Amino acid sequence: MQRIPCVLMRGGTSKGPVFLAWDLPAAVQDRDELLLNLMGSGHELEIDGIGGGSPQTSKVAIVSPSLHPDADVDYLFVQVMVSQRRVDSAPNCGNMLCAVGPFAIEQGLVKARTGVTRVRIRNLNTGTFVDSDVQTPDGKVSYEGETAIDGVPGTAAPVQLTFLDAAGSKTGKLFPTGKTQDVFDGITVTCIDMAMPMLLVEAGQLGKRGDESPAELDADSVFLQRLESLRLQAGIAMGLGDVSDKVIPKPVLVSPAKAGGTIQVRYFMPHNCHRALAITGSIGLATACVIEGSIVARMLGGVSVPRLDKVRIEHPSGGIDVVLSYTGNKGETIQASVVRTARRLFSGYVYATDSQRLAG
Repeated sequence: MQRIPCVLMRGGTSKGPVFLAWDLPAAVQDRDELLLNLMGSGHELEIDGIGGGSPQTSKVAIVSPSLHPDADVDYLFVQVMVSQRRVDSAPNCGNMLCAVGPFAIEQGLVKARTGVTRVRIRNLNTGTFVDSDVQTPDGKVSYEGETAIDGVPGTAAPVQLTFLDAAGSKTGKLFPTGKTQDVFDGITVTCIDMAMPMLLVEAGQLGKRGDESPAELDADSVFLQRLESLRLQAGIAMGLGDVSDKVIPKPVLVSPAKAGGTIQVRYFMPHNCHRALAITGSIGLATACVIEGSIVARMLGGVSVPRLDKVRIEHPSGGIDVVLSYTGNKGETIQASVVRTARRLFSGYVYATDSQRLAG
């Protein structure tokens, strides 16, 4: 059997193995086939691998020293499908991103400072940069702290992520269609690419309240078909082509907040409703709140869009706060920060059988 060094980590509300790039095959096809086997992809429980049987727990992070002069480490995210034997490395994952900074420090890729260590991460999926501020008292990563995030029990040390250049992460444009609103199947939507390409639609337009549970939404096959039709049309309009085998753009239902937040959302990955909310999704949703003409800004009150400093997004497990800052001569550039937590769960080796071994 082939053994491969591996660290299993929780990042935000996601979980998955983190690998050093040089421990995996260099050829993309070989690497992806190996990951499918290691995770147990192709079975709903991923019973013959270390995947968790859910999109949130079937994620992989691959880390290496950065070749870019402005970054410390490079991070490639791979979404491993659960029931289908395929992977998607097109999007970033902000939750697993929470684990990259601590991992890079503990693996010796970045030297820890006393207090807080900033790790500049280049996401290879999108070519964007993120600052990760990791708690390192006494020059060592600490996972203990008092920060709580909805969707994860208990508390832990905070990890602050600041997305530096998230606009147009995959398409090159904040609004890839050239408009803040589009109409598909007679329904007005917003197509936005801020950290994650997304299709935003008001829940009421699809006959939903917006506060349904993920299980309830996942069980409504007619609704899911309508949502997928909108997503496929959005993919073409956003320049992404046929997205039937891609996980982007992500469709998101938006509705008025019910617990004192700014908005309420149901985020899809793209065919199952997220039990919480993707970090990259929260960045784009918060940005849509302050962009005149988006359906979210329209839902919040119409023509005059406030320059919010903080947006609270309600999701099925609670909520997430996104802090917005405005840079540039006229404040035209938006940067977004979130505070999450991470935890190192185990380190050791994951094994591939002889039939799964690949040269590389």
